[in-house]
Amino acid sequence: MLFDTHAHYDDEKFDIDRSQILEKVYSEGVSYIINASSDEKSISMSLELAERYPFVYAAVGIHPQSAGDVDDGYLKKLYEHAKHEKVVAIGEIGLDYYYDFPPRDIQKKRFIEQINAAKEISLPVVIHTRDSFEDVLKIIKSENVKEVGGVFHCFSGSIEVAREVLNNNFYISVGGIVTFKNAKKVPEVVKYVPTDRLLIETDCPYLTPEPFRGKRNDSGYLKYVVEKVAEIKGITFDEVAEITAKNALRLFRIETPGG
Repeated sequence: MLFDTHAHYDDEKFDIDRSQILEKVYSEGVSYIINASSDEKSISMSLELAERYPFVYAAVGIHPQSAGDVDDGYLKKLYEHAKHEKVVAIGEIGLDYYYDFPPRDIQKKRFIEQINAAKEISLPVVIHTRDSFEDVLKIIKSENVKEVGGVFHCFSGSIEVAREVLNNNFYISVGGIVTFKNAKKVPEVVKYVPTDRLLIETDCPYLTPEPFRGKRNDSGYLKYVVEKVAEIKGITFDEVAEITAKNALRLFRIETPGG
């Protein structure tokens, strides 16, 4: 059983064969998928996918790069979407300073608003952070996100950052980057993180693992992430698959079989 904790099947790269891909990966052993939203359009599509496929769940939220595209009315809609029975998290939310757009104050405002929504409705959060760990951690602490917890998806930080993340009741999720030949920090973090706080993901259609880097990613490639984590941890493929799936079921409070 494999659990892909972060995917984007609403992405236009899947427009030509979305149904076929989802059915294929499920038949190959991917028992659960969480489709993470990034804007209002992707929230709607994430919910549609979750309704159509028993093994797909949704995280609803506004990505930091979309923070400038919504007005204050978005928050009321977010609360409504979060009531859906297949919504298991608020996300992906956070800060992205790589492009530094929209302005940081707008990103922070939307981030904090969505954190408060998650706390009010008692859902974990899915955190996106790029070139912004310091500010993200400050907000996580000041807003006491520890009470709902969540996951730092596609983690790329140092062991020191990972320690702070773990201390604040978060899981750490790794994807295809762990397999990259030039990856140094992520394998070190995987070795450091306790197995009961580790999750796996694809972030598809992005970040396809080696040896398929550059191709469109999908949940079928998750096994290469599992293989690498197993190698680093010195345990079996099946142990990694089982442990990370149980971790995800616990974090997202999914009690019924995925399909």
